[in-house]
Amino acid sequence: MDGLIDLVYSIPLIGLVLQFLGYLLATLPDIAPITLRAAVPIAFAALCGVMCERSGVVNIGIEGTMLTAAFVGWASGVFLLPVLGASAPIVFGITPVLLIALGLALLSGLLVASVHAWLSISVRADQIITGTIINIAAFGITGYLNTLMAKTSPTGAGSFSPLTTPEGIKDVPILGWLVATLLAQGPLTISLLILVIVLQVFLFRSRWGLRTRAVGEHPRAAETVGIDVIRLRYRNVIAAGGVAAMGGAFLSMEATASFQQNMTAGRGFIGLAAMIVGRWSPLGAFGAALLFASTQGLGQSIKIVPPAGQLGEILGSLPGQFFDALPYLVTIIVLAGVVGRSIPPAADGVPYEREAAS
Repeated sequence: MDGLIDLVYSIPLIGLVLQFLGYLLATLPDIAPITLRAAVPIAFAALCGVMCERSGVVNIGIEGTMLTAAFVGWASGVFLLPVLGASAPIVFGITPVLLIALGLALLSGLLVASVHAWLSISVRADQIITGTIINIAAFGITGYLNTLMAKTSPTGAGSFSPLTTPEGIKDVPILGWLVATLLAQGPLTISLLILVIVLQVFLFRSRWGLRTRAVGEHPRAAETVGIDVIRLRYRNVIAAGGVAAMGGAFLSMEATASFQQNMTAGRGFIGLAAMIVGRWSPLGAFGAALLFASTQGLGQSIKIVPPAGQLGEILGSLPGQFFDALPYLVTIIVLAGVVGRSIPPAADGVPYEREAAS
């Protein structure tokens, strides 16, 4: 059997492809947890985009919203820890300080989204420019404040921790690694998995979802049947800001226990790409986020345990920067193949103005 496998792998080009697929299958249980964690902020950003654009508002400012929430969540923990003091964590490493800091992070996301909603819906400013301003402002303000705080060497409030999975569950045949991957996650990651399912059901099986899709496709017609277009758009955009804030809080309160300047590193924009690839549906956006994040897990696996044979020699000769850039390259390639085939809501990005009463 081994001889047959070696013979197949020796076929030019096809052998390399098959060897790469075999390597993927062999390392899947190890890279799955890395992939899921890497997909969390991207998926939160994608869900934020789905909620906004399904109701007709383009939100380029997701990156800035996430960055703001990441800073506020971490900074709140720094200031609250001396006041409330350290306490023994319960499940998921949750402490009162972390809970309050998370609440403040979510509140900051809601406030940033409220500004975007006001400018986009009431002022009817260009939504692309509005989102860009939010991104630039968030990058500058958080970077400046982080520089000031770094001079005092602040102590953070810690981070949320994953569940401890039962011994041997990963060794269960076929699905053991998948169950272990889903269980060994922190509260924000598990919240994402629940949120994806809830949004998928509500968007396509509830009155709110029907009204949201109607407002995104034909707001004038929706208004004629009694739907308050302005109010619904406000509500969706602001709620979506809370979803994006969870992605930012994940970076500084679950993935790490610190804040670095521009720590979102373009994940908000990758989330928008995942939204487009996923055809503006929560499940599709989550799947696309996993696809983009899988390159990060694969890159780490190749660095640590490269494949054997000629494939390992080829991949080992690539510079480390290639694997760091791989998620962005895959995003561009996949998005280029989807553009023109994935159709956004008809009224996406179009400001709505009520007709004057005659």
